[in-house]
Amino acid sequence: MAAAEPARPRRVPPHAADTGEEQGRQPSRRAAPRRRSGVPKAAAAMRSAAEQLAELLGRLPESVSSLKPTEDGWEAQVEVVELERIPDTTSVMASYRVALDEEGELISYERTRRYSRGMIDRPT
Repeated sequence: MAAAEPARPRRVPPHAADTGEEQGRQPSRRAAPRRRSGVPKAAAAMRSAAEQLAELLGRLPESVSSLKPTEDGWEAQVEVVELERIPDTTSVMASYRVALDEEGELISYERTRRYSRGMIDRPT
C-alpha cells in the first residue's frame, strides 16, 4: 500500500479571492463597460457577424478584421476564403462588410474587396 500523501495547504477558491471574502475585505468594484440596452457586447457581435455570414455564404469565415459600433448596432469586416489554392498564399480571399442591428441580427452584407491571401496592403 502506498504511503499517504502529505497534507497540502488549502487553496482559496478563485471566486473568494476575487471578492475578498477570505480576508474579510469588501469586494473590489470595477466599472462595468457602458452598453446601450439591447446591444450585444463586442465579442458577441463578432461571433454573430461571422456565424450569420457563414450561414448565408456556405463558407466559414477566416477572421473578423474590424468591428465598430454604429447608431443602429455594429458593423464588421469579415474575411472569407472564396477559392482555396495550392500554395495557400495564392488562395482568393474576400472581405465583407456586415451590418448588425441592435439585437445582433444581420441586416446586410456586401463584398468590398477580393485579394490573394499572400497580398500585402500597400499605403496609398
